[in-house]
Amino acid sequence: MRLRNRRPRRPFLVCALSGLVLLLSLAPAVAGLQGELIIFHAGSLSIPFRQISRAFMAANPGVRISREAAGSRTSARKITDLGRPCDVMASADASVIDQLLIPGFADWNISFATNEMAIMYRPDSAFADEINGRNWPEILLRKGVRYGHSDPNADPCGYRSQFTWQLAEKYYRIPGLYRKLRQNCPPRNIRPKETDLIALLESGELDYLFIYRSICEQHHMPYVVLPDEINLKSAALARYYSQASLRISGRSPGRFITKTGRPMVYGITVLKNAPNRKVAEAFVEFVIGPEGQKIMRANGQPPLVPPRATGKVELMGPSLAALVGR
Repeated sequence: MRLRNRRPRRPFLVCALSGLVLLLSLAPAVAGLQGELIIFHAGSLSIPFRQISRAFMAANPGVRISREAAGSRTSARKITDLGRPCDVMASADASVIDQLLIPGFADWNISFATNEMAIMYRPDSAFADEINGRNWPEILLRKGVRYGHSDPNADPCGYRSQFTWQLAEKYYRIPGLYRKLRQNCPPRNIRPKETDLIALLESGELDYLFIYRSICEQHHMPYVVLPDEINLKSAALARYYSQASLRISGRSPGRFITKTGRPMVYGITVLKNAPNRKVAEAFVEFVIGPEGQKIMRANGQPPLVPPRATGKVELMGPSLAALVGR
């Protein structure tokens, strides 16, 4: 009886050992993602992308992420003009990717998040106890009040601030408001990207700053909530926003393009010559997937659900293409 009971166990043991050897031999083939990932992104994505990068690296220990924050148009020119290596480019304005990177440097563009304009200030800013969403034009034009915005040629927040001013003139019915706001904002109050201005605000050099609502919330600063008609938030007001426009620098020196007001949409792409394409596409999947969307939402930048893709979507990896609408 004992012999019969033992005989069936020997083949099972041999099979188990053979299976273990097979698994060990296959281990390198199923290893996780590896290597460095280079990301250029808008300054307003600094906090959420830091959190997303940490989460992505925790899930993929073999990956190291290098991030550079700058104005979205500046980030694009690091690629087009300076030839800097880059895997992923994320812009505060999806149209920057369309206009500066596609088709020469990228094939497709995913719109993945939204935002809105606001006015950040300090608790002790001039007239901080009075300002609100109705009277801010009058407050900002008072003697001695200092306000700023980012450079429209470098950063989408810069031209969006100008759209807000133009639309405010129509919305509040104040003739000449746009011209007056520009006249009272000297060049020293304009910096390359919106996050550069936060230090000026905190040091007291500025009283008010036109910036994204998400950044106000991320930095725990008070801010003025602007009406939807001027904050560039609402997709339903796209036609109304298109009344605003601004001429800014184009693809090359001496060339210009006209930007038109539109609802805010962030864009992300993988570059054609990405040094680490496999990891780059996996990162973009993470950004637009459930965990990335959760982080964006928690940082005041509501995700687009589903994200929308334009361009040569057929050149995306299949798992990434499955996550986007068209």
